[in-house]
Amino acid sequence: MDSPDELLVVGRVVAPQGLQGELRVLPLSDFAQRFTRPGPRWLQKGTAPAQPVELRAGRQLPGKSLFVCRLAGIDDRDAAEAVVGHAFLVAASDRPALEPGEFHLLDLVGLEVRLADGTPIGRVTDLLHAGNDLLEVELTAGGRRLLIPFVEAIVPQVQLAEGWIGITPPPGLLEL
Repeated sequence: MDSPDELLVVGRVVAPQGLQGELRVLPLSDFAQRFTRPGPRWLQKGTAPAQPVELRAGRQLPGKSLFVCRLAGIDDRDAAEAVVGHAFLVAASDRPALEPGEFHLLDLVGLEVRLADGTPIGRVTDLLHAGNDLLEVELTAGGRRLLIPFVEAIVPQVQLAEGWIGITPPPGLLEL
């Protein structure tokens, strides 16, 4: 299995599941099929090259935001423990189709962040999943980083084609 030109991190292996080599994967994607539909995937430890693997099966744990995945070649608990902490990746070309007005959250990284009056205040540097999605924004003034909840009330505008998002922060959010 060749590695495609570009890969996207869509999850993180967080623990083994049982004794037969299954893995618990924390999703960093809203598309469940990335963890349930068999096919090529990649695992990556830190900055090492991504290693190809084959997803054989996957299921979501009831009541949890975790998936249990079975990968080819990982057949016991020791092998599963060896990949805990690895990033779980898919080919960038394997993006699910979107409805009009939808976008891939990873596309927000690098966008300019503007206030409602159009004043630029920084750039999105990362997206964190913690119950609600949080945008990590590096402020232009001082280089400080803020976490901004990615909810419509605070981030009402996403202009991917123009390269910016508009925010209406509640009082005090930018001073944190």
